[in-house]
Amino acid sequence: MKKTSLMTNKKQYTFIDLFAGIGGTRLAFERAGCRCVFSSERDKYAQKTYYANFGEIPAGDITKIPSSEIPDHDILVAGFPCQPFSLPGVSKKKSLKLPHGFDDPTQGTLFFEIKRILRDKRPKAFLLENVKNLNHHNSGRTIRIIMQALNNELGYTVYKEVLDARTLVPQHRERTYIVGFRRWTPFKFPKVPDLKPRLRDILESSQKELIDYFKKYELSNRLWEYLQKYAAKHRAKGNGFGYGLADLDGTTRTLSARYYKDGSEILIPQKNANPRRLTPRECARLMGFPDSFIIPVSDTQAYRQFGNSVVVPLIELIAKEIIKTLSREEKYTFTGEAK
Repeated sequence: MKKTSLMTNKKQYTFIDLFAGIGGTRLAFERAGCRCVFSSERDKYAQKTYYANFGEIPAGDITKIPSSEIPDHDILVAGFPCQPFSLPGVSKKKSLKLPHGFDDPTQGTLFFEIKRILRDKRPKAFLLENVKNLNHHNSGRTIRIIMQALNNELGYTVYKEVLDARTLVPQHRERTYIVGFRRWTPFKFPKVPDLKPRLRDILESSQKELIDYFKKYELSNRLWEYLQKYAAKHRAKGNGFGYGLADLDGTTRTLSARYYKDGSEILIPQKNANPRRLTPRECARLMGFPDSFIIPVSDTQAYRQFGNSVVVPLIELIAKEIIKTLSREEKYTFTGEAK
């Protein structure tokens, strides 16, 4: 049988960026060669950072945006918030003559919006990101509902993996990644290389002219004393709660959106001075953002934004595997090499 011409692997896939935050996922997918055609984020401060870096303001609350207003796209990406799932019984809804069925298990959660868009737009693939604990939430029931919705109800072939970014950036950060394809296709999550990152390599310069700058992030005597006493009290009870004095030649704890409160989970030791918090730029680097990334908001908002974001180079690795898989699938579909 004569083969048709090969389809190029250089096709630029399009994607939409849901629950976009400050655009870490967008940055990763654009680095992988994709083009963003739609984004959604309702937080006004995150929108400000997104606009400063991508030149557009994301659409607002996705729950108020009908699928008809979302452009067609190849890949849906979303780092959706994990809310407790509402699981009303179908029998109860029947007795009240309320709608039930397809939307019942996830109605009232933000995952429902992803499910709605996947159902209505039918993209070729998707990537969802969430906390590691998603696998254990509600005794594992939440993740089972999500996987069943994606696979059984929507018909996607779904793969799930927990990956740690600690070999790419100096931060212990485990997250659950869910990848799906509209057609059955084999997929493997990327093997994450070990770049042997060290915390000291992402710290801002300690030049003398920056002493006043770092003073801004140094813990007060009162706060430092409180944190030490708090940790000692819990150690006496056999608990591990307390501040985290970082190893400059190692990795840090997970950066959280609560870092702005006191910065206690990641503290930088200093000679002859109290420890200090990371600066916003250091937080950006800890998440794999380039120094060209603009931070137009207050420190408080910046800490929240980076703590809620994704590790860019890890998402980029996954994006490249998704693209590779789609390209391989389309090559076989359009060349006649496989039926």
